[in-house]
Amino acid sequence: MAKENSKPIKRYTRKNTCYYLEKKDSKHRNRIFDKLKKADKMQNTPLIKKASGETEPFSQEKLEISLRRAGAGKETITQVVNEIKQWIQDGVSTHKIYTKAFDLLQKKKGGMAARYKLKKAIMELGPTGFPFEHFIGQIMKHQGFEVKTGQVIQGHCVQHEVDVIATNHEIQYLMECKFHNSQEKISNVQVPLYIRSRMDDIIQKRKNEPEFNGLKFQGWVVTNTRFSADAMQYGKCSGLKLLSWDYPENNSLKDLIEEYRIFPITTLAHITQKQKIMLTEKGIVLCQQLLEEKHEIDALGLAKPKKQKLLEEIEALCKT
Repeated sequence: MAKENSKPIKRYTRKNTCYYLEKKDSKHRNRIFDKLKKADKMQNTPLIKKASGETEPFSQEKLEISLRRAGAGKETITQVVNEIKQWIQDGVSTHKIYTKAFDLLQKKKGGMAARYKLKKAIMELGPTGFPFEHFIGQIMKHQGFEVKTGQVIQGHCVQHEVDVIATNHEIQYLMECKFHNSQEKISNVQVPLYIRSRMDDIIQKRKNEPEFNGLKFQGWVVTNTRFSADAMQYGKCSGLKLLSWDYPENNSLKDLIEEYRIFPITTLAHITQKQKIMLTEKGIVLCQQLLEEKHEIDALGLAKPKKQKLLEEIEALCKT
């Protein structure tokens, strides 16, 4: 014979499984139902494939954040998200989701689409690291530093090539840039270990030279992807400044780009890859540079309507 309180008072069905809650569980049932419903939602969410090959549930929240960062308004975000949700299925890659969202934004407003493809645009500064070095130099210029790139300088023991040297009246940054063509590639602890020894050799030489009297020095490592956890820990411990796509928090590479409106020309949709390479070979890596040197746009030989669309796209990026 069943016990008095054993009769189920609530039935919750999850797919083909039934869950029963007894009267003694009634005070906790709302919390339990919430957990079960959340589990249901996860089961009904498509699994997407990351660049690393791993799978994870599709996150509507992450998509909304990336669209908001691109400057999309509430109505546009809702429209894009709804179209993505109707289209998405198990096994689709994050790259395909990104491409789909980019295409939808491009139809609505080019400037939004350009900001949305920012991470990919930084990788398109390759295949060499030379344009990336100039890009980092431009970021430092926008912060008031005098900048030199690709310098060979004497250390205490040997010569070193330094990618970016940024100097103001108080401090000189000696910056090494590590450019990667793939999101999966990260900079492990061996990178800052090696750079620390080089920077120490340079600083030992410079701190005793009259022309640098009164200046402080700091070594940097900058990458367009990520650092490993032990690389970040070593940077903090050794005093080496690390800058990556999403590190440090609130002052990362993507944060600096947004703050100073420093968008690379590779974000632009109205010029070809060949034309982008032509510009980077001239040291033009920023959209802002094209606004300041419009004769370089003329040199691309664009038809008048396409040239006008390009200017509108650049202005939407740099002035909004």
